[in-house]
Amino acid sequence: MELTLKIPQEVWLALKLPDQAVEKILLLELSISLYERKILSFGKSRELSGLSKWEFHEELGKRKIERHYDLISFQEDLQYGLG
Repeated sequence: MELTLKIPQEVWLALKLPDQAVEKILLLELSISLYERKILSFGKSRELSGLSKWEFHEELGKRKIERHYDLISFQEDLQYGLG
């Protein structure tokens, strides 16, 4: 499933971002927010952001967002290690 998000032109024009970087930055902000609110796991948030594991971890550190580590995260890490 894929979602296309419609942003009103007035909002788009109000963004203080270079046009070529808007999608990348908005995806990063969304992924960080969803991770911080425990809506998405680290792995899925990282995937949404398009960053590597290390880059996403560094971004969380810059923003002083602690990494959540629960049973689901452990299982994802275990699956990654075995996969």
